[in-house]
Amino acid sequence: MNQARRSAGAAILRGGLVAGTIDIGAASLINMVDPLIILRAIASGLLGRAAFAGGLPVSLLGLVLQWAMSLLIAAIFVLAAQRLAWMGRRWIAAGLAYGVVVFVVMEFVVVPLSAAKNPHFTVLSLLENVLAMLLYGLIIAFFARRVR
Repeated sequence: MNQARRSAGAAILRGGLVAGTIDIGAASLINMVDPLIILRAIASGLLGRAAFAGGLPVSLLGLVLQWAMSLLIAAIFVLAAQRLAWMGRRWIAAGLAYGVVVFVVMEFVVVPLSAAKNPHFTVLSLLENVLAMLLYGLIIAFFARRVR
């Protein structure tokens, strides 16, 4: 049992941190802005528009928030995968489906409840953001695929 906990913890830590970090890079590429601005946008969920006037401390807050959310999102997947064996066997399908779920929850629940102002999506930016979340889900599923 102790080995299983370590394995699950490692999957959560690795999957969450890698997916969260790559997500920052993807958002930076999609929006063609510096990653520090993406981190301020994340911090704006707590601070509102004032986050964009902040400097490195606000960007660091955004990084901490991003990693915290990513670890929670990874933990949910890992816990589900421990109970549903098919998620480990079909980790690609599970990861893609989870990416869609994460996108929907973030877009229609988390962001609207935050102090952040949600930008209007174009068809292209919507597609880019969905693709980024598919990758996000795949990364988490990859690290969780052998967790029992």
